Amino acid sequence: MKTTNWGRVRRPLRQTAVAAATLAVVFTGAACGADSDTESGANSAETRTVETEQGPITVPADPQRVVVLNGSLAGYLFDLDVPVVAADTRMIGVNTDGGEFPPSLEESATDQGTEVLPAASEIPVEVVASYDPDLIIGGGQGFTGVLSEQAYDQLAEIAPTVLVPASAADWQEQLGFVANAVGRSDQVDTIMDSYRDRINEVASAITPPDGQVAYILTTSDPSTVTMISATAALPEMMNEIGFEADADVWDKAGNPELYGTGDSFQFSLERLEQAADAPVVFVIALDGGRTAEELADDPIYARLPAFQNGNVYDLPATSFRPDYRLAIDTLDIVEAQFG
Repeated sequence: MKTTNWGRVRRPLRQTAVAAATLAVVFTGAACGADSDTESGANSAETRTVETEQGPITVPADPQRVVVLNGSLAGYLFDLDVPVVAADTRMIGVNTDGGEFPPSLEESATDQGTEVLPAASEIPVEVVASYDPDLIIGGGQGFTGVLSEQAYDQLAEIAPTVLVPASAADWQEQLGFVANAVGRSDQVDTIMDSYRDRINEVASAITPPDGQVAYILTTSDPSTVTMISATAALPEMMNEIGFEADADVWDKAGNPELYGTGDSFQFSLERLEQAADAPVVFVIALDGGRTAEELADDPIYARLPAFQNGNVYDLPATSFRPDYRLAIDTLDIVEAQFG
């Protein structure tokens, strides 16, 4: 049985997707003529308008006190060198109680002096207000994304609030959206180039096992099977470094309902052998889920071709819906294992 260490994953860099996700920007007062007074000119230099699903939002041109309501978005602000005064630290695939920053964010948060926003079952609106933010960033995928949508009206009374749409399913789209919201779109290409360079390095350094790949997402419920769609972030990134995803896995599973942004689906154990018949399998264990080694002790999974051939590997939970930093971490893990 072959397994990897915990790590983080990212999706292939698609500049066209980022460009499509980038919001339209209108500079306040841009249409004013040369006879605009000094005060109008100053205001136009200080604010911008971005288009969001909640409508046009006037935001600071150079925000200096940002509060982030989704830990999965905080890394983008740090990568763009935007001052973050407080952030929710909860991230998909990271088992923390929300009381500390996960490893991928800890150093940046320490350098900036970013404080932990208390984790709760709803947005702590009064605490957010106490930080006197000039911009609030929320939305995105997962539980915390839903919470900020629910509290949007209250948050908008505190400061301009921009919610990343849940439909922005990969990190490239999320990065483009956030960068536009904080006026740092000019830095996106540099991040993308770094990612592309790393993709090429890993692709040249590894020897993937032969055959198509299926991705099993294990949860605390062993009575059903959850798999990752072939078009989701993780399989697409792995495709770029030589791991060909089984494009028919959803059809083999009987075309079940897709979850979230369509990146996963669930079905009964009776269809497991039909759906997960690829010669290579990656296992991603979410909180309470089983690892590849643990699945191998289950006779239902042990019959799968990948388990019979010993071509089953673990990837960290953070590889499922990564940000830029977690994608790089996963590439490092894959390179170490298959290099």
